Amino acid sequence: MIKKILNRWARFVWYEDVFIATWLTAFTMLFIDIARFRRFLYRKNILKTITLPCPVIIVGNISVGGTGKTPLVIELAKQLQQAGYRPGIISRGYGGKNCGAVAVTANSSPIQVGDEPILIAKKSACPVAIATKRAEAAQLLLNQTDCNIILSDDGLQHYALKRNIEIAVVDGERRFGNNNCLPGGPLREPLERLNEVDFIIVNGTAQEEREIPMSITADIAINLKTGAKKTLTEFKGQNCHAIAGIGNPERFFNLLTAQGLETQNHPFPDHHLFKAKQINFKDSLPILMTEKDAVKCTEFATDKHWYVPISAHLPESFFQKLLNLLKQKT
Repeated sequence: MIKKILNRWARFVWYEDVFIATWLTAFTMLFIDIARFRRFLYRKNILKTITLPCPVIIVGNISVGGTGKTPLVIELAKQLQQAGYRPGIISRGYGGKNCGAVAVTANSSPIQVGDEPILIAKKSACPVAIATKRAEAAQLLLNQTDCNIILSDDGLQHYALKRNIEIAVVDGERRFGNNNCLPGGPLREPLERLNEVDFIIVNGTAQEEREIPMSITADIAINLKTGAKKTLTEFKGQNCHAIAGIGNPERFFNLLTAQGLETQNHPFPDHHLFKAKQINFKDSLPILMTEKDAVKCTEFATDKHWYVPISAHLPESFFQKLLNLLKQKT
């Protein structure tokens, strides 16, 4: 409950209020100074970076909360496989309790490894590993599999791992909120950081010249209990519950609304570990949730529970530019 209240307060201050953030200016400036000084230490090699014997692509963001990194990582993995690469995917495993490097499969425990790594392992057909220190996760994959390129889900600020290509993902709806760094705003680094990345992917409509649009689509729902499939249009005309424990729950709710569904929305904090009572309601209405949340609810789901798979779509020209840059930098 406390985490839920803090999330709501932060969203209000960062994306709606214009006054409270100014009270936090001193803390925001301190945060910026620390972030810049930390980068300086890595540039001067005072803090050491680890170089892997294969290319590394970082997919991250400069803001707190979900921007669409995970579906992009899954799509990038598919495109790299089609181009002849053998990608391995690493993550920190947010929401999990594991500290060391651990290989992740579709059957791993979300309590131990987090929800996103399991989803990635399930949908990408690539080897996946997690570790607080991402280089350790990458080393595990290099030792145990034949992968020849590493994709990092998040980690733009994890400078201990040397990277060949950086991709920053931006939420096209919320953008950068009030443009302030933490704690007065949602940014992990100042906006100037985007000038240094190789690609800026916008989940939604691109607004700037360098930005590349990415669309997220969904058209079916899959029953957690039976595996039955329905098109989302089959849920039109009836009220539904919608559950989302992701960085930006409204994005999922809006996706359903765009398909013509009428939903009672139930937002939860990102990486929330659900309990059975939180996803069951006293009525008999269908309950729709994200695929990421579904990996944590399978054990206690009923035939009322459905998850909605999503997929990322980007211009073909982006993938060609990525492959060309990858050849230049390796």
